[in-house]
Amino acid sequence: MPDAVATTDTLTCRAACGACCTAPSITSPIPGMPAGKPAGVRCVQLDEDERCRLFGQRDRPAVCGSLRPSAAMCGASRAQAMHWLTELERQTAPVVPA
Repeated sequence: MPDAVATTDTLTCRAACGACCTAPSITSPIPGMPAGKPAGVRCVQLDEDERCRLFGQRDRPAVCGSLRPSAAMCGASRAQAMHWLTELERQTAPVVPA
């Protein structure tokens, strides 16, 4: 995993990635996005370096705090992370009646 920083048993966020703040939908309120955000939309709380402005703050949605980087989720690049997270979003999206 060339772009991610390995620690003893977990990974830390890759610089300039933000895939986990873009690919998934978030249904809980986010400051600046009171209705949450749809999948594939960049969170308004990402800064210019693709880092979360709410990291470690109580306003950060619980779902964001529960998401932890992993080798499977992050892959070797932002593109791989976006693909994995987009597929996870698709597999877990509610079924909409036809």
